[in-house]
Amino acid sequence: MAFYKHYSFDLWLTLIKSNPRYKQERAQYFYRNFNRKNKTAEEIVIIFRQVDLMVNAINEKAGKNVDAEEMYLMIISMINDYDFNFHDIDLQQLDHDMEQLVFMHMPKLYSDDCLDVLAKIKESGKSTTNILSNTGFIKGKTLKKVVYQLGIDQYIDFQLYSDEVRMSKPSTGFFQLMLDTIDRTKHPGLLLSDVIHIGDNPYADVRGAEAMGINSMLINSNNLSISNLLYDTV
Repeated sequence: MAFYKHYSFDLWLTLIKSNPRYKQERAQYFYRNFNRKNKTAEEIVIIFRQVDLMVNAINEKAGKNVDAEEMYLMIISMINDYDFNFHDIDLQQLDHDMEQLVFMHMPKLYSDDCLDVLAKIKESGKSTTNILSNTGFIKGKTLKKVVYQLGIDQYIDFQLYSDEVRMSKPSTGFFQLMLDTIDRTKHPGLLLSDVIHIGDNPYADVRGAEAMGINSMLINSNNLSISNLLYDTV
């Protein structure tokens, strides 16, 4: 195995995947609490999907970040036929309840190979690592707890989330922040060719990395898995 000096990882659908129960229970929560127009739970699931796709496309295009609270208000408005009366909504309580829902229905490791590959990279003593992730309905502060619970964080040097820095992949600013955060005392004279970003999204991950001049690897959405990193060479 030939090692890069620094490995940057996407999170969703690269290292972890959603628990199917989470999205179902999230829809039930909004069905019970914000459903004055008596939408069905299935209709609410569809609304969540529409907002998720729309906001993801906006974030990728603008390079910025629409926050979770804003996304939840969009959901509530759409459930209620675009009613904009948000006065009675307690956003702090909503944030708390949504985080608890994540912990009740925890995301899972994307594959059994994830921790083994991360461990081999770190055990080499030659490489550092990070997570570089766009966020949506689940905030970075919650994802850090998930990463800890799943045992990923012991192999990761730092984590960057779009909602915390107001930038989203594929923006060069987000990738530049990642490069600027790498510990240069461990990697004096680090070159762009020494860095690789791994993710599942051909646009946000691969094109974003290539625009920055660093290496990239697309996994999981094609015929490659994270284990292919063990056979990749600089």
